[in-house]
Amino acid sequence: MFFTLSKILWFFAEPLNFSILLIGLTFFLMLLAWRRFALVTAAGAFLILGLGAWTSVGALMMHPLEDRFQRPTSLPEKIDGIIVLGGGLEGGVNLVRGGYEMNSSGDRFVEAAVLAARHPQAKVVVTGGSGNLLLKGEGDGVTAPRLLTALGIAPDRLIMESQSRNTYENAVFTKEMVKPKPGEIWVLITSAFHMPRSMGIFRTAGFDVVPWPSDYRTSGDEGTGVTHDNPQDSLQNLSIALREWVGLVAYRLTGRTGELLPSP
Repeated sequence: MFFTLSKILWFFAEPLNFSILLIGLTFFLMLLAWRRFALVTAAGAFLILGLGAWTSVGALMMHPLEDRFQRPTSLPEKIDGIIVLGGGLEGGVNLVRGGYEMNSSGDRFVEAAVLAARHPQAKVVVTGGSGNLLLKGEGDGVTAPRLLTALGIAPDRLIMESQSRNTYENAVFTKEMVKPKPGEIWVLITSAFHMPRSMGIFRTAGFDVVPWPSDYRTSGDEGTGVTHDNPQDSLQNLSIALREWVGLVAYRLTGRTGELLPSP
């Protein structure tokens, strides 16, 4: 229920979708000759799109998330496992074409391959099924073996979890699968903006992990004002940041994390 409800609510709340709905409502209000209300909805759509595409508001909302957990300067010589959260592969494309196309979060798998090469004794866990409510796609846990073995990781090191649909299920299902023992060192790889929520969820699930953020979307030097990025990326930053902040609140309210903004 939580998964379905979160997907439906986010469809309407996502800035681009919400702006389109406001524009549609504007036309409807114009047909009813409610011009004053139409002006309000049109202004709202323009404000959302304008701020998202032409200003640094998305990057500024992203900074506290991406800066929250720093990548360790070094890791112990022996680590027991590397956990990669799904979301870095194009499930819809790979389901049809049978490849391993990566999306903008594909850096997660690049980092996993780098760490796996540095720590050849470590297991590599990929956790993630299809997180889409309607669209069909191949889960990252299904696609990943084709990619990781092509990058030189031995198949017997791989552990695939392909049933989880969100980060809460990533943590719970992975813990059940690998059964971490006290004293073991497991490294968690996900996008930097997603790391605070992920760490909070894994802690609540009782799975102690070392954060290894990747897939940074901002330089960290963006100031207030007009963005120097392209409009598409700026609008995407706003959407991602808003989704993460809403997710942090929702997961805290439902007890899936113990802190609103988990700290190192």
